[in-house]
Amino acid sequence: MKLTNSPNLDVLLDSAHVFPDLHGEDKSGILRSLSCELEKLGAVPSSEELYRKLLEREELGSTAVGQGVAIPHCKLSEIDKVVMAVGLVPEGVAPETPDSEPVRVFFLLASPEASPSAHLQGLATISKWLKNGDNVDRIQRATSKEDLFACLSEDAGEGGE
Repeated sequence: MKLTNSPNLDVLLDSAHVFPDLHGEDKSGILRSLSCELEKLGAVPSSEELYRKLLEREELGSTAVGQGVAIPHCKLSEIDKVVMAVGLVPEGVAPETPDSEPVRVFFLLASPEASPSAHLQGLATISKWLKNGDNVDRIQRATSKEDLFACLSEDAGEGGE
């Protein structure tokens, strides 16, 4: 999968990797749930390794970015392409964002260890998409996998202001 400068997230995202109704007591529980789902779908070989790497990254500093969004990310030696998942937590988890909003949207990104540029491009694509229009509000209103994937697949700015 070749990444481009497009703000369209479907370059990174498989439609099976969207979860509109996650539940968990805290960020750790949500990260474990997403890791397990990705292993079940065959996107990563080990949910435990993904979870461990995500927690290691969180120990360096929270990946919460504001507006109720977090972008947990890591690099894995066991994968050969970028893997992304998006999970919505309707009730939110601990307010760790810079604006003290509970985290309701998780953009999980795992990249091959051997491809640091793909990791940076993935993070930049997510960031650009998040900054455009009312994308965060729109995805938080999604009620099904199909709705959520449709919102994420639109070009940044479509359906925006």
